Amino acid sequence: AVKNSFVIFYSGERAKSKILKICDAFGANRYPFPEDLATQLHTIQEVSGKVSELKATVEIGLAHRDGILESIACEYEQWNNLLKKEKAIYHTLNMFSLDVTKKCLVAEGWSPVFATSQVQDALHRATSGSNSEVGCIFQILNTQESPPTYFQTNKFTSSFQDIVDAYGIASYQEVNPGLFTIVTFPFLFAVMFGDWGHGICIFLTAMYLIIREKKLASQKLDDIVEIMFAGRYVILMMSLFSIYTGLIYNEFFSVPFELFGKSAYACHDPSCGDATTEGLVRVGQTYPFGVDPVWHGSRSELPFLNSLKMKMSILLGIAQMNLGIVLSFFNAKYFKNIVNVWYQFVPQLIFLNSLFGYLSLLIIIKWCTGSKADLYHIMIYMFLSPTDDIGENQLFPGQRIVQVW
Repeated sequence: AVKNSFVIFYSGERAKSKILKICDAFGANRYPFPEDLATQLHTIQEVSGKVSELKATVEIGLAHRDGILESIACEYEQWNNLLKKEKAIYHTLNMFSLDVTKKCLVAEGWSPVFATSQVQDALHRATSGSNSEVGCIFQILNTQESPPTYFQTNKFTSSFQDIVDAYGIASYQEVNPGLFTIVTFPFLFAVMFGDWGHGICIFLTAMYLIIREKKLASQKLDDIVEIMFAGRYVILMMSLFSIYTGLIYNEFFSVPFELFGKSAYACHDPSCGDATTEGLVRVGQTYPFGVDPVWHGSRSELPFLNSLKMKMSILLGIAQMNLGIVLSFFNAKYFKNIVNVWYQFVPQLIFLNSLFGYLSLLIIIKWCTGSKADLYHIMIYMFLSPTDDIGENQLFPGQRIVQVW
């Protein structure tokens, strides 16, 4: 609280009585001020001495408090963990119910079959450790309720499982899509970020996190580093696939290299100055692996590479979607659900592959034949004008009949 001090000079007893009443009304403390100078100095010395004593008392109290806090600082984390454990134990015990004898606690819960012996061992250790006179009874109950889903994971698969669980958890005994995500997730990432220089940087980061995982796991990390550390094996797989697709795209930080041989193309005329802007002619065998380095920097680089990556993304995406539909068939077969087979699996398979599956087929045919057909035009007019003549966009005989069907 802030206090203001003031001095009042007055003349006469009548003014004094009024001033005293005002001070009492506002709760002001009154201190006499002697007229004698020696008495004033003595009073000042007394007040200064009291202030010094109070300051010393406050400083000693603060120092004592700091000393106590420093002495318990090393034990604070241990106390905090102990408190959390106690709170977790009591929170769990609150979900138990009392036995009819009111001497025992009864609890029901789900446990994986393989963990039965582990649960019994834990109960036995708890009984012997607490010197309880009553032993723990573990009994398997029969129930009609649907069990919760449990997928056993390790440090490698847990991050991939978390990605799948973020979208939805499979029902009990359904196929676990997390297993397939170990391949599909990093590979689809690599299709977008196909650069083996970029992939090596990610690989080195992932290896650093994996090599030092024991030390990092025992430390308290900030939010971003903790997310990276939890997904270190996902990052490792992404980097390996990114290196692979980067070699296919022939890109090292967007710079091409002749790693697997010489380019199959050269400038058509020795006098031309820049082979990347002039016409090229084929002078050698096809580049053995990935994209020919001569495409990078040429006039047709963007149309060629964008078309390649976009069409490859479509093929991989449709393959993954078909995989999901096939997995739903195995779920329906396992649960003997014929309705889901005929009225979910079959229609989904037909509708997906009649549209995007057919598009994937056209992409492969166009790649194999080198046709200049416009796939956008084919897919749009397959619905707008299915009976019209396809003309120059025809990729195979009988294409119009197939599209109408």
